[in-house]
Amino acid sequence: MWKNLNNSIMVSPSVIATDLCTLGSKIGQVDPDIVDWLHMDVMDGHFVPNLTFGPAYIKNVRDHSPVPLDVHLMIERPEESIDSYIDIHPECITIHYESTRFPVRLLQKIRSAGILAGISINPSTPVDVLFDLLEYADMVLIMSVDPGFYGQKFMPMALKKIMRLKEYITQNGLNEHTAIQVDGGITVDNISEIVKAGARSRRI
Repeated sequence: MWKNLNNSIMVSPSVIATDLCTLGSKIGQVDPDIVDWLHMDVMDGHFVPNLTFGPAYIKNVRDHSPVPLDVHLMIERPEESIDSYIDIHPECITIHYESTRFPVRLLQKIRSAGILAGISINPSTPVDVLFDLLEYADMVLIMSVDPGFYGQKFMPMALKKIMRLKEYITQNGLNEHTAIQVDGGITVDNISEIVKAGARSRRI
């Protein structure tokens, strides 16, 4: 989720929170008035221990989803398969800073295809490593849990990262261009402090 500029909240729930075997029958029940994007967590069994799905599955979901897709690549060397995800043309594709030596090249390639480009960091990665990349990214995804495992509790240290990132974005005049998204352990009990810390949306 992230805070919209009109003070509403955009929601992008992950499909791994449901039974993937029944997603096809449930996808039509998604309410666009509540859900803004569907978050597609792509896991390769290497960058993260778990394995989920690939581009063919995501394309099928796109063809039936009443809301745009938000593709989060938790995979090693995304440069080797990025074309397959770009061909699906989701609303956004997010890569991990830790997964590639070519983040700028990948972000530029995603953007050039008319897709929002996102960059994510794991809880153990300092947010400052992203500052030089912000001009190439439409969104920063702060992981508030270790990637690859559903059901973890929110890590409070993520709040400091959000605040540090928000401060840098504001000081450098990037408020209209860079979203802050937060992923993991978000509940009705902590969502207000996440928004207060600076999670927000990009004007699209």
